[in-house]
Amino acid sequence: MKFTAAQIAGILEGEVVGDPGAEVDRLSKIEEGTEGSITFLANPKYTSFIYSTRASITIVSKSFNPEEKLSTTLIKVEDPYKAFSKLLEYYNQVKLNKTGIEAPSFISKTASYGENLYLGAFSYLGEQVKLGNNVKIFPNTYIGDNVSIGNNVLIFPGAKIYSETIIGDNCVIHGGVVIGADGFGFSPNAEGEYSKVPQIGNVIIEDNVDIGAGTTIDRATLGSTIIRKGVKLDNQIQIAHNVEVGENTAIAAQTGIAGSTKIGKNCLIGGQVGIAGHIHIGDRVKVQAQSGIGRNIKDDEVIQGSPAIGYNEYNKAYIHFKHLPKIEDRLTKLEKKQSDNG
Repeated sequence: MKFTAAQIAGILEGEVVGDPGAEVDRLSKIEEGTEGSITFLANPKYTSFIYSTRASITIVSKSFNPEEKLSTTLIKVEDPYKAFSKLLEYYNQVKLNKTGIEAPSFISKTASYGENLYLGAFSYLGEQVKLGNNVKIFPNTYIGDNVSIGNNVLIFPGAKIYSETIIGDNCVIHGGVVIGADGFGFSPNAEGEYSKVPQIGNVIIEDNVDIGAGTTIDRATLGSTIIRKGVKLDNQIQIAHNVEVGENTAIAAQTGIAGSTKIGKNCLIGGQVGIAGHIHIGDRVKVQAQSGIGRNIKDDEVIQGSPAIGYNEYNKAYIHFKHLPKIEDRLTKLEKKQSDNG
């Protein structure tokens, strides 16, 4: 689909400088711009590229005044970065605006769905599934029995959503996500063998949640594993049974959260963090990457380390960590000197 500079300026509330009829059908970096693409200039470090870019349209600040002749049409806006982000969002909406049911796919007779459904080929909708309006389900997706999904939800290829899962409005679920698999529940006997503990709860995903590719969220043993509204989960995260993640918390890739842990609101958790089970993490907590958490964390703490300690305490200790070989060498020399004098 092609757009003209005039059309894009209308979307961004910008001013065209150059050819209002210039057409584009793709996005590009400014240094890699080609004819038919649109780019943006927000960082002054990239200013030199605007004079050599072959992009047909470039979004710039209203304050930008070229010092050389340009071959690209300009769209002047208040904030080029925000404007380009808005354009990316609009582009995604257009690109993903699919409707219809592709064959082959399976829809149970008891399943129901709202307006503008897109169901990609080789997808499965189980018994009593309920889908809202504007749900887009891409190919090779499994939706189990009694799953409820709200409005304006995007589910990318290969996602697996097990039975009884509840998903709210405006959620994005990327490829390879598994929601509602059994929690890791096994009971050992006297011989050291394990019996499986049935996992009969479910998973609840509230509104405006993003779940990255390959992330897994286990169903509760009893009750619900809950991801509160506004949560953002990166790729390849493991969330165990009966965990609760509070509103607007963001968690980076490869983090693992053990069973029955409660995480508060507005937390920021770095990559490769390990969180033990049955603990409570307060609101607005910041956890640095590769930390290991085995205790309760109070509101507003910033922590780092494995096992995690206070962030400032860790930084002070790290100064000494770096010098341990030198300290050890000095101690050896002092001990030798004392021994020689003795």
